[in-house]
Amino acid sequence: METKGISIEERQGADRRSKGLPGWKRALDFGLILLLLPAVLLIGLAVALIIKLGSSGPVFFRQKRVGYRGREFTCFKFRTMRVNAETDTHRLHTQQLMKSCTPMIKLDSRDPRVIPFGVVLRASGLDELPQLLNVLRGEMSIVGPRPCVLYEYEQYEPWHRRRFDAVPGLTGLWQVSGKNRTTFDEMVYLDIEYADQKSLWLDISIMLRTFSAIWTQYCDVRAARSRPASAAPQLTKAVESFRL
Repeated sequence: METKGISIEERQGADRRSKGLPGWKRALDFGLILLLLPAVLLIGLAVALIIKLGSSGPVFFRQKRVGYRGREFTCFKFRTMRVNAETDTHRLHTQQLMKSCTPMIKLDSRDPRVIPFGVVLRASGLDELPQLLNVLRGEMSIVGPRPCVLYEYEQYEPWHRRRFDAVPGLTGLWQVSGKNRTTFDEMVYLDIEYADQKSLWLDISIMLRTFSAIWTQYCDVRAARSRPASAAPQLTKAVESFRL
């Protein structure tokens, strides 16, 4: 079968060969990593020390994620959860967010699976520094939609998957446009908008807005932790039920 003179097999082959990374985007990624490498190494060593002192187990965490056009890859992170932490709680929480119109609030603030200082590392985005390795490997970019876990991707409707018409990134239009204050569908719309409009100047703009977005997220997490424990009893009960 052919479409406009190009067979479906040829188009699929071209998709497999393409990584979805324009030359300007790779140049921006490599340039930024090279510029910030000394600071990244120092911060990374400090984060690794915090993890080793606060929890037994490996420093790094590897997980299969879904990226550009549905391709699977191994995503690297600093470990912020206890070793062998159950995942059913996050799976159920994700399903609820996808089916509701509520803000995508993370479980971090009162999640007993998180290691000491893990909440701070996650709120500041420092746990994602190892993903610069994914950037160097061409699996991610500095700017792009966040990669999702496999069980989340399986729940996507066809239009949701359009968010992966762009290579996933560490920060993106969604992250600087409200992130945890937006709904799941709003996140998807923002990611699709980025995929359709990505450009050098948009990437630079998002990078510059990322620092204030991280600070806002950190303040939100601190505010959530300061609320009475009775304000978020469902998470603790859910986690305890999986331990029984």
